[in-house]
This record gives sequence, structure tokens and C-alpha cells, in this order.
Amino acid sequence: MKIGFAFCGSFCNHPELLKLYEDIAREHEIVPILSENAAKYSTRFGTAEDFVTRVEALAGRKAVRNIVEAEPLGPQGAMEVLVIAPCTGNTLAKLAHGITDGAVTMAAKGHLRNGKPVVLAIATNDGLSASAPNIAALLNRKNYYFVPFGQDNAETKPTSLIADFRKIIPTAEAAMEGRQLQPILL
Repeated sequence: MKIGFAFCGSFCNHPELLKLYEDIAREHEIVPILSENAAKYSTRFGTAEDFVTRVEALAGRKAVRNIVEAEPLGPQGAMEVLVIAPCTGNTLAKLAHGITDGAVTMAAKGHLRNGKPVVLAIATNDGLSASAPNIAALLNRKNYYFVPFGQDNAETKPTSLIADFRKIIPTAEAAMEGRQLQPILL
């Protein structure tokens, strides 16, 4: 598959996702897309420079990092499927409300205009609170598919949700067939 892989700013999930991204890049052509925050901020989980360098090296191409670079992806049919992982609560809200203000949301908008699948691998501390209506809205919208998800720590973070990132490719394959991988709730 030709996969658009968009990273958002849930930085604590970047190390795990980079390992999976490396495996995915071995078997599929990757169009890397970075939210402005993912590309800009160094955190306790690593420097922005190292993160961008690794994402681009594994894909073998420069990452899409702004609206201008993301806009042609849709018209060019650059991807078969777009994966957004980690998909933060902020990105969920923007997608649910049609806000296109960055590389990831522009890539999604252009991809959706072609009727192609967008796969969301959520990672948000407010999934069962403020982000719940946005998840519901996108579950009910055509061409959005969710990587199966559940609570990541019900004791100390009772509203937090996270996707099972290992199921990104099976979810993308199902999405290419127009179906949601089940069960969606873990």
C-alpha cells in the first residue's frame, strides 16, 4: 500500500510508533506527514530534530510539514490510505469540525475529497470526556476508520483512550475494503 502516515503531538507515544513505523516502511511506501507540533517540539521523549530525521530516513523522503506541502496530496492521489497516529484530541476536534489549519488536517481533507479512507489511531487523555463527542461524530462519518482502542490506565487516567497501534495495518487493510476492523472497543 501507499500509506500517508501522519504523526501528531502525543509525544509519549512516538517511541512505540516509530518502531512500528519502521516495520511498516519496510513493506509499504510511506508519505510522511508531521503536525507542526510533532515537527517542532523537543520533549523528554526526544528532540524534534532526531524525530524528523528518523521519520524522513525511514520513509526515504522529506516529510510534509505544512498546509502548502499537504494541499497537493489529495489532487495528486498521493496515498491509498491516510493513517493519523497518534491522533490527539486536538486533531479529533479539528477533523470533527472541519478545521483545516495544518499539514495533518489538510492532508485528511484532500484525501477525503477523493473518497479514500482515513485511519485514526487515537491517543488522548480526554477520550471519555471532552473528546468523546468528536470520536462519536467521526465514527458516524463516511471514510473514517478507527484502530481498535480502549482505556490505557483506568485507575489513574479514567478518561484516557489509546489505540492498539499494532493493529494499524490490519485496520488500514480493512479500511481499503470499506469496513471497520472489529471489535473497535478493547
